[in-house]
Amino acid sequence: MADNWVELRSDTQTKPTAGMRQAMAAAEVGDDTCGEDPTVNRLEARMAELLGKEAAVFACTATQANQMAVWTHCRRGDELLIDETGHIGNYEAGAPAALSGVSVRTVQGQQGLVDVDRLTAALRAPALIYSPTRLLCLENSTNLGGGRTYPLDQLERIGAWAHNRQLKVHLDGARLFNACLARDYQPQVVAQHADTVTICFSKGLGCPMGAILAGSHEDVQSARRARTLFGGALRQAGIPAAACLYALDHHVARLADDHANARRFAAGVAAIPGIRIDVPAVETNLVFFEIDAAWGTAARFAETLAERGIKMYDVGPQRLRACTHLDVDRAGIEHAITAIRDVLART
Repeated sequence: MADNWVELRSDTQTKPTAGMRQAMAAAEVGDDTCGEDPTVNRLEARMAELLGKEAAVFACTATQANQMAVWTHCRRGDELLIDETGHIGNYEAGAPAALSGVSVRTVQGQQGLVDVDRLTAALRAPALIYSPTRLLCLENSTNLGGGRTYPLDQLERIGAWAHNRQLKVHLDGARLFNACLARDYQPQVVAQHADTVTICFSKGLGCPMGAILAGSHEDVQSARRARTLFGGALRQAGIPAAACLYALDHHVARLADDHANARRFAAGVAAIPGIRIDVPAVETNLVFFEIDAAWGTAARFAETLAERGIKMYDVGPQRLRACTHLDVDRAGIEHAITAIRDVLART
């Protein structure tokens, strides 16, 4: 059964392709901590140019890169604002507080997307009893928000709002290429509205590890110190960096396949009685749906599907998440739809 899994838990489950492994094996390397790894240097320069920023720094994970940004923009005792579903506030182990002494205050947005009306209501006047608000964190595309993406005019409006109030803006773009594909906009057009931007390579791009944080020369230099402080100084990092360069050349455009598979999955499960899903809301490679309580809990449903070789996460009492990626083809999607239909029919 292990060879027949349909892996829909996360795009972090992807494995390097044969071409990517060859690129890693052939990578030219050096000591990155000394700035002497030529492959890392090429990746950082390419990503800075791609995002329209002055500089970039390679990190082990997007979580590490996000926390490097928090450390760079904030001082101990500050707070950051973020949507209530944001990854930095929910899935990074309390790192803003633990690593940087920064508190997280959440804002209620819509499907992970915030706007200036809610942000204005949340921003407090300076007072000794409050933590100074220093940073606004955005996520594009959203994760728990359902894979939704920001319209450009909304990003421009939010960025102007924050900068007019002397707030820094960090964009958690772990799946930014998915958002760019869904909205047909370019990475640098999105990035211009944020001071720093993170991109993850170990999700839809299929790398075994790696992320980039891009920003000004000053911010990136500070982030490099944070990387060392957090135990993330790298040596011959050209090996994973070569995978990232390969992904930029070969795996960005193919994200369209993941989006198409997600839409097909959503349409397929929407036709099954006992499932509730907002099919038009599926923009990228994440699909969230709910099962009727009569069929049991989402956790039990996920366990039953796993027994049939279909893996996905339960993310609420009745809610599940499926994530498409390069290791799931259309046949796997059809198999998953059939398995869900069969499980519910026999419950």
